[in-house]
Amino acid sequence: MHLRQPNWSGRTPRGQWPTRQFATRPNWSIPKLRGHRPPARGVAGAQPTGTRILSPSSPPHDVMRNSITSPGLSLRQSKPALAPTGRRQPFISLSSSPLSPSPIPPITMAPLKLNNQNLSQIAAAAQAEIKVPTYKRGGAVKEGIVHIGVGGFHRAHLAVYVDQLMQKHGVNDYAICGVGLQPFDATMRDALGSQDHLYTVIERSAQGTVAHVVGSINSYLFAPDNREAVIAKLAHPDTHIVSLTITESGYYYNENSHELQAEHPDIQYDLDPANWNAPRTTFGFLYAAMARRYEQGLKPFTVMSCDNMQKNGAITRHMLDSFARLRNPEIAKWISEKGHFPNAMVDRITPQTSAADKATLAQTFAIEDSWPVVTEPFMQWVIEDHFSDGRPPFEKAGVQMVKNVYAVEEFEKHKLRLLNGSHSAIGYPGQLAGFNYVHEVMQHPVYHKFVWQMMQEEVKPLLPHIPGVDIDEYSRTLIERFSNPTIMDQLPRICLNASGKIPQFIMPSIAEAIQTGGPLRRLCFVAAAWFRYLNGVDDQGNTFAIEDPMRDELQAKARAGGTNPAEILSIKNLFGDDLRGDKRFLDTITIAMEEIARDGVLKTLPKYVD
Repeated sequence: MHLRQPNWSGRTPRGQWPTRQFATRPNWSIPKLRGHRPPARGVAGAQPTGTRILSPSSPPHDVMRNSITSPGLSLRQSKPALAPTGRRQPFISLSSSPLSPSPIPPITMAPLKLNNQNLSQIAAAAQAEIKVPTYKRGGAVKEGIVHIGVGGFHRAHLAVYVDQLMQKHGVNDYAICGVGLQPFDATMRDALGSQDHLYTVIERSAQGTVAHVVGSINSYLFAPDNREAVIAKLAHPDTHIVSLTITESGYYYNENSHELQAEHPDIQYDLDPANWNAPRTTFGFLYAAMARRYEQGLKPFTVMSCDNMQKNGAITRHMLDSFARLRNPEIAKWISEKGHFPNAMVDRITPQTSAADKATLAQTFAIEDSWPVVTEPFMQWVIEDHFSDGRPPFEKAGVQMVKNVYAVEEFEKHKLRLLNGSHSAIGYPGQLAGFNYVHEVMQHPVYHKFVWQMMQEEVKPLLPHIPGVDIDEYSRTLIERFSNPTIMDQLPRICLNASGKIPQFIMPSIAEAIQTGGPLRRLCFVAAAWFRYLNGVDDQGNTFAIEDPMRDELQAKARAGGTNPAEILSIKNLFGDDLRGDKRFLDTITIAMEEIARDGVLKTLPKYVD
């Protein structure tokens, strides 16, 4: 597939969501399909030429989170946008060279292995413009950030912001040390280690593809190889921030009681004195390092969650505090009084990398990269400006720093309920219907209308008003992002680890609709589709794998309950009494479960569209 350079106009859309938007909104038309039939399993319905091969080693860090910066493009000032406070702030857009009049010819030379030695050759050999880092790395910089859970999203989001700070603003004391705690993280260790921890960000839109080599990850530690080395790195005086993308399940957070799952075997293992110097969980490592810093008279590092959870900072604080109180109340008190856990809202859609993505990178940009990142031309990060031991000037890279935690929570609520909630509405029913990709689902006219009406009629009325934010415009932007055919975002990725998503993205809207008496039919349809999805069989009778830390329990409950939601709703660490005890909700979700089981998703869907 020949790729062309993009032509970013820098236009500010009317009613733009108040963020430092890094690219103009795409304009993908949604074809009107008649007599649509879902594509057969394994066959893409509307995709570019080339077979997509999902990486079998993609770790579950790459669950849906969602955010751009196109690091290889130049920043320029444009029309001011509204800040969360309602005041004007600079609007930063990206510009690059004009759109090429003809497709870029394929590379005729062999691609170069991505590493420090080949950077200058890579920049010279690529047929399309590509930016490579020219800043110092290795021992010439300090690693002020340690990131636990290096996956696609981290490398497309926080690591890109830090890369910009290092490249454009000379920041050299906040390079990143990546950490992998799980056995599957060995794949990332090997991929990054083989290329001096460099990797490529491939940014795709209807306007074209751009690529940028990122060097902000300076080193990588694999905990199963040396757990002590990880604790020592976290405790080091140079470490000021420990950031996390460990997925919702990595927090051991009970959705019903809002407490730490202290009885979980992993937590119990880390609480056993015999294992204090060789923990398994994130909180075991964080506590061990905090205890050393306490003994050494250092400040606690900031713990910065970048996971897709509302009140992610507050949850992280409470979980670590609860764990620490079970170990040493004195250190727990110190962490509580001196530590900072900023809440944040993060956004960038980052699908899994395929073999075809690597081949395209080699063909167009002459780069052999073991694990590049594919993403979209949109990026956002809103974070509470509360740090215990200093921070880099994130705002220089376009991050929205806010003083008030409530401002973050309002942005979080908009994003989690609209973007992530809609992704759930696309993912679980879509996979049952036989679709493979997000954009395929959005090409179905009835499904397209269902997602829009769920946003507008059931979710929008529950959202807080933010000065300067046009929810309708944001919703239209989301529809366009979901419809981007170049991202090729796979439904199985969207459906990963649903036990940590549905309670965050769908059930809170249902609970609020119960309280207010608002409409909830479409939200219940999504929950019913997930309950059906847990059986692992689609509407055509094809089986599929479910990846979820609670898979065995969920699947057993789903099969035992059939079209009765009571079995699944009895899982108290996921669902509250407000759901189990509401007749309107129970009746509505039961009807949806019966209809989906009897008729399938596509025949049932029109009943939920006006």
